[in-house]
Amino acid sequence: MHDIKIGTLVDADRFRKTLKKLASYGFETFSITFWQNMGDWNLESLAKEVKETLEGSGCTISCISLYTNPLVDNERGERGRKEWAKLIDAAEMFGTDLVTGFTGRLIDQPVEDSIPVFKEVFTPLVKQAAKKNVRIAFENCDMHGDWKRGDWNMAFTPKAWEMIFEAIPDENLGLQWEPCHQMVQLVDPIPQLRKWVKKIFNVHGKDATIAWDLIRERGTHCGEKYVWHRTPGFGDTNWTDIITILRMNGYKGSIDIEGFHDPVYRGELEYTGQVQGLKYLKNCRGGDYVPNLLAD
Repeated sequence: MHDIKIGTLVDADRFRKTLKKLASYGFETFSITFWQNMGDWNLESLAKEVKETLEGSGCTISCISLYTNPLVDNERGERGRKEWAKLIDAAEMFGTDLVTGFTGRLIDQPVEDSIPVFKEVFTPLVKQAAKKNVRIAFENCDMHGDWKRGDWNMAFTPKAWEMIFEAIPDENLGLQWEPCHQMVQLVDPIPQLRKWVKKIFNVHGKDATIAWDLIRERGTHCGEKYVWHRTPGFGDTNWTDIITILRMNGYKGSIDIEGFHDPVYRGELEYTGQVQGLKYLKNCRGGDYVPNLLAD
């Protein structure tokens, strides 16, 4: 039953407060994340402490992640490029072969204008990763941008994915996918998953609720919110279908819940929602294992 593990994202700065307790609730994997930069962390020390914290729990680290913009030509971009390289070198110390994050993009320029810079920046990083038997995956969040303007990330739509994988066709480059980021664009995630599943290295467990009645009545420019990010089990997606598609295509990674977005299960209810999401996803995975009674 554990070919696909269920976990959650843990901010590196919060892991001491949460990691052991989350493991006791039944989370199986953890994605250690850095927002914008790694701060003052020594990755070797962090990896050692994380391993010691999880010792005996059976839990693993699914990936280590950095969410910054490494394509911009300034101090922010330079630091992002260096830290991507450091995470690739450190992945083995965390017991993972996967480093994830944003592609970056040229700020407020069309996606296609970023592709040459993307190729220049990530080609050596992907080659470095391959030598370390490490994979790289890009999250599919638009960060409030669109095709013509934005910051942070351009891997938010299949058209961009096609351009990214044409620029760097290496097999160790893929996607960190979640249905929510497609649903906010009013995309049905299921047919998209069927098409792109072989390029998906990690799944973020985040769903969405779409107010289709409001859209049908007033459209998407009515000035009212019509979509909300949700914890799995509280949104519109059938995660049984998602896990079925993943399994039928040989996916052996994890689904890591991305919390701190749900409009209801937040604040004092944050981990109530996450633990319920964990239970829900385990049930969608098939529930408790029952041996084949007819096996020899």
